Parts: sequence; C-alpha cells; structure tokens
Amino acid sequence: MIDLNTASAAELDSVPQLKGHGFEIVRYREERGRFGAMRQLDEVPGLATKWDGAEAMVEVA
Repeated sequence: MIDLNTASAAELDSVPQLKGHGFEIVRYREERGRFGAMRQLDEVPGLATKWDGAEAMVEVA
C-alpha cells in the first residue's frame, strides 16, 4: 500500500486513478498538512471525483 502522507509524486502517479496528479497531491500535502482521510483528495485541484478505486492501492496512515 502507498501512504498518501509519505509517498512521492512518482509513487502516486503509479496509481492509475491518480496518474498525472502526483505533483498536485504532494503540493497540497506540503501546503495544508497531512491527509486525514482519502476523501480529501476531492480538494486537490483537478482530482475531484477522479480517484474512485484508488483505495485499493493507497491508504492514509
């Protein structure tokens, strides 16, 4: 499993539902702090509702 709070942009891009958004996810995390829940991915610019199914490979630890 990939931890949303520690993964690099490249690791996040390896998840099909997140591909191309790794940089934005890392930037969001750096600006706003750790993710508390997967649903916060909806707040990442350009990613709202596109991450469905990522829970199989990504977790919030």
